[in-house]
Amino acid sequence: MPEGAIQQKVIAWGLLYALCLFVSFYFEFFFLTLIPLLGMVVIMTIFRMHWTFYLIAFVTPLSIDLSELDIDGIGLIIPTELLLMGLFLLSLWQFVWGRKLYFKHPLLWWIAIYFSWMLITSMTSEDPLVSFKYVIARAWFIVPCFLLLVPLFEKFVVPEKLYRLYFMTLLVAIVYTIIRHSMHGFDKDSAHWVMEPLFKDHTVYGAALALVFPFVVLQLFSRKHNPLLRFFYLFGSVVLTAGLILSYTRAAWLSVIFAAGIGLLMIFKIPFKWVLLVGLIIGGTTTVYWDDIQISLNRNKKESSDKMDEHIKSISNVSSDASNLERLNRWNCAIAMFNERPVVGWGPGMYQFVYAPFQRAQDKTIISTNRGDGGNAHSEFLGPLSEQGLLGMLIYIAFVLMVMFMGFRVYASVQEYEEKLVVMGLFLGLVTYFAHGFLNNFLDSDKIAVPFWMAISYLVHKEWVIKKGIA
Repeated sequence: MPEGAIQQKVIAWGLLYALCLFVSFYFEFFFLTLIPLLGMVVIMTIFRMHWTFYLIAFVTPLSIDLSELDIDGIGLIIPTELLLMGLFLLSLWQFVWGRKLYFKHPLLWWIAIYFSWMLITSMTSEDPLVSFKYVIARAWFIVPCFLLLVPLFEKFVVPEKLYRLYFMTLLVAIVYTIIRHSMHGFDKDSAHWVMEPLFKDHTVYGAALALVFPFVVLQLFSRKHNPLLRFFYLFGSVVLTAGLILSYTRAAWLSVIFAAGIGLLMIFKIPFKWVLLVGLIIGGTTTVYWDDIQISLNRNKKESSDKMDEHIKSISNVSSDASNLERLNRWNCAIAMFNERPVVGWGPGMYQFVYAPFQRAQDKTIISTNRGDGGNAHSEFLGPLSEQGLLGMLIYIAFVLMVMFMGFRVYASVQEYEEKLVVMGLFLGLVTYFAHGFLNNFLDSDKIAVPFWMAISYLVHKEWVIKKGIA
């Protein structure tokens, strides 16, 4: 584009923005100041869509959930959900006009089954309106960050840059949290809320840190980074580790350890089918001897504490630790809800609205609420079981297994050293969340869903490229 034309466009945008500023302040319609910015984002999305994905990755860690600020009951995460909704509408427009996806992968069939079953169970839901809203919210995470993004990796989007941009602003959130935490002596109680309003609580904060931890650490071993980038990752890994420890999120700590174990298996070229077989044997043995294991766990009286050693030991305390007991309460509610509606469940997104009557007196803790307004099922497996029936849980299990097999396959197929670091870093980040899925569920949070689906989209792209014989 000629230099004169560029200058004319810049001047035109500047005059429009000045006009919007004047009108907005004169009439006190302050939202008008956003119109030129929104216009620029729309144009960028249409003509440079990959820039929009970079922008989404950059702003997500610093996004704000308006519902947490009690702003007239508005449940919107800004600016992330606004950008994702725009991409979602654009994707619908492309599909309507016949633009076909030019990649084929089994996960596409999974997405079709996943949304089809959610729509069916929404129609039979306890509150269909809530369930349909839940399905739409899931769609504007999955459709843009998966369906639209996969083809862009071929020419336009660099995965390292995508995650680096996410990590840059995540570092800002970590430093902000650590500074606020230091004002309270780094105690455990304040660790639950010092990350607000950027993160809802310490559990989703810890999950986000764990999700990027493998990528950041593995980038320390890259041979292509210049000194500045090397320093960035070294400094970032130190701050990230400190943030992860100070989050007091036991599930996040366990997930990182679990991912490290999976990473070693990948390095030693152990096929995932053998990993799965060992996992099934361990799971079966645990089931057979569960009564003896439970008796042993009940002997642990260590509760969560400011002291790290006691906090770690409290992970297996199911006799007196309120956090662990409340999680068991939610799980028991999910199973009871499934027993009452085993086929279609209570509807997507409905757990938090209907679990209260299913609480048993012996399961309640000091943090339980009679109104049942304490949140979700704290499990990516039992949540779908209670909301979408047995098939809902099986669909999620199939998804986890598909991604695990894919991650091992792609890592084994990639030959280039730097590419292996990226593939392993992104995949092990997903592994931390799959481990988290046994204890929490956060895929309705942009802080987790955006990097989660972006990582999966890149692995799908790599496998698609490998199958085509390009790599």
